[in-house]
Order: sequence, then structure tokens, then C-alpha cells
Amino acid sequence: MMETALTEAVYYILLSLLTPMHGYGIMQNAETLSGGRVRLAAGTLYGALSTLVAKGWIENVPDGGEAGRQKKYRITRLGREVLEGEWNRLGELYENGRKLLKGEDRTI
Repeated sequence: MMETALTEAVYYILLSLLTPMHGYGIMQNAETLSGGRVRLAAGTLYGALSTLVAKGWIENVPDGGEAGRQKKYRITRLGREVLEGEWNRLGELYENGRKLLKGEDRTI
């Protein structure tokens, strides 16, 4: 299904949006989950969110019509499939590295 690997930032954005949240929450969550490696600037985040909405991987959460509220986003079913595909890909990378580095497998 996935054509290319996700960037670490996109992976953490999608992972964060398993629970609907606004942009600032996504920035904080991505930084926390990544141990500080992923620090999203507002412009970068909102550009990524626009792209992910266009791809159908995330969507805006209806806010009940209250003006001035921050936009919340959530992952879509397609986005979850993409996230799970990346999780499986990363697991395969980890397992292959573990086997070879630990001398359990020498298959080339």
C-alpha cells in the first residue's frame, strides 16, 4: 500500500492523532514521544497537516460551531492503515538488524 517510508515527523504526527488533538498538542506529543528528536515548528506542522488532510490520512474534527476554537485533527481509517504499514516496516527493519547484529542469521 505505502509507496515510500514515512518521515519521522509524519510518523509521530499520525501516531499523535490516534487521539484527536490540536496543533500545539501534536507538537508537544511528537517531541515527547521522540525523546526530543522531533521538534516541529508551527509552519512545518501546519504544512504537514494540510498535506495529510489532502492525502486523506487525517481529517478535521468538527468543533461544534464555536468560533475561535483551535482546529483539532484525527487520523482516518486510511491514515491508520498507512501508520500500521510503517510500523510493520520499522519492525521488519528492527528484527533484521537484531538478527544480524546478534549473529543469529547470516542470510544475505
